[in-house]
Amino acid sequence: MKKLIVVAVVALAGSSCQSLSQRQSMSLFNGKDLTGWHVDVPKMDNDPDVKSPFIVRDGLLVSLGTPNGHLITDAVYQNYRLEIQYRFTGKPGNCGVLAHASTPRSLYGMFPKSIEVQMLHQNAGDFWCIVEDISVPDMEKRRGPEAEWGIVEGKRRRILNLTDGSENPLGQWNTMIVECVGNSVMVWVNDDFVNHGFDCTAGRGQIAIQAEGSEVEFRKLQLTPITKLSAAQ
Repeated sequence: MKKLIVVAVVALAGSSCQSLSQRQSMSLFNGKDLTGWHVDVPKMDNDPDVKSPFIVRDGLLVSLGTPNGHLITDAVYQNYRLEIQYRFTGKPGNCGVLAHASTPRSLYGMFPKSIEVQMLHQNAGDFWCIVEDISVPDMEKRRGPEAEWGIVEGKRRRILNLTDGSENPLGQWNTMIVECVGNSVMVWVNDDFVNHGFDCTAGRGQIAIQAEGSEVEFRKLQLTPITKLSAAQ
């Protein structure tokens, strides 16, 4: 098991903390290779001929879509704003970014424990609960009957986003912002505010990108730590 690198970010604490400040940004992708990331693809476990679905091509990070799996940061993050610029290169399909990822292969022997922010075409900004949970306003409307909610196989894990039509036409770049502060997760797609979850059961973890059937290019993965300032500052 790869030893995790914990990135220290000032914790959010105290009722006097009322404003947010962004610190120096850093790119999670260097444009050359996958330094700072590791691949978790079950089909690669016992077959040396299976190639990773994550490559660098023309300065872009590319998820080829198959075989299914995840590209996961070595480091653990909390309290941050993540800006992602992505596009589907062929047929529109499925992908996602996972926040607060931890225990690998916790769901279906594939997905790490996390909160997924969906990138599925025409569904960008949905939440999927993957052995972690999160709440939103109008939960029954957006998740279904409460008795069916859950975080494991067979339960209602999907929480619909707030908008339709926020994504750009196929082939154009989309910008997704995922802001994780304490136990809150907020999402914007192309400047539209598309989701806000609170009371998340995790507040820190790795960040992961999916290979889930469709080729997706990423040209920006920019992380900015966030810290609260006291009212006196």
